[in-house]
Amino acid sequence: MASAATLLPVTGFSLDKKPKFKMGLQLFTIRDAMKANPLGSLKKAKAMGYQDLEIYGFDPENIGYYGYKAKEFKLILDDLNLTTSSGHYDFSSYFDKPDEELKKYLDACIEGAHMLNKPYITWPWLAPEFRTIENYKVLSEKLNWMAEQVNSAGFGFAYHNHDFEFTDHNGQIGYDIILKETNPELVKLQMDMYWVMHSSKKTPQELIADQPGRYVMWHIKDMDKVTRDYTELGNGSINYAEMLSQIDTDALQYYYIEQGSNFALDSMKSIADSAEFFKKNLRQYL
Repeated sequence: MASAATLLPVTGFSLDKKPKFKMGLQLFTIRDAMKANPLGSLKKAKAMGYQDLEIYGFDPENIGYYGYKAKEFKLILDDLNLTTSSGHYDFSSYFDKPDEELKKYLDACIEGAHMLNKPYITWPWLAPEFRTIENYKVLSEKLNWMAEQVNSAGFGFAYHNHDFEFTDHNGQIGYDIILKETNPELVKLQMDMYWVMHSSKKTPQELIADQPGRYVMWHIKDMDKVTRDYTELGNGSINYAEMLSQIDTDALQYYYIEQGSNFALDSMKSIADSAEFFKKNLRQYL
């Protein structure tokens, strides 16, 4: 019943104007529901209007996702008429291991991406113990050769930001090193707009203008007006209507609505509420 309201006629933009992009969801938002009932959760997300997914979690031994072999999961997606365009993988766990181990893991990720027909493989996270200026240089080197490997296999490769990349290390910023020392033709970027608004001195618009052609994916989530934690779209302080009506979307290929935690009730209700707000107020821009 919580999702039923999202099936009401959409207002706020002309129904004869087809959105340019599919409405995406980062499945990490509903990780508890996906663990308990992946098929049922996907069916509910589909009913809310989500069309495209960014997945997380990967079983490299079995080349699987959410308890299914990759081929089985692809059949489920096809049956629901859902697509997946990117995946977040546990590359950070291999940061201090020999490159051969990371290459082997990356080969498995590529194999899974082939089976899902998924355009992008994304590095999503750097563990706290590695967040030094010197390690951002090491990270950049890894991103470059990983991107070559992924691109050679026919896929795109991207890096996803959080807040820690914008921390000032005696006048040096980790994100600046990543932007400068990675090859813009190989290493694309996935902008988490919440974390940019939360921690960067630059706005999403400014970052996109500084790196034309690189921000191929976005994460869209809102910020609580008091705690600055996550909140459902429309409940927070980020004026997405203003931002999306003016921002450059030339490089954009996919976006995903996300909420990491701090749900008003539970994760499924939160993605329903965010979907309803997005369709009524923001989808006209994308």
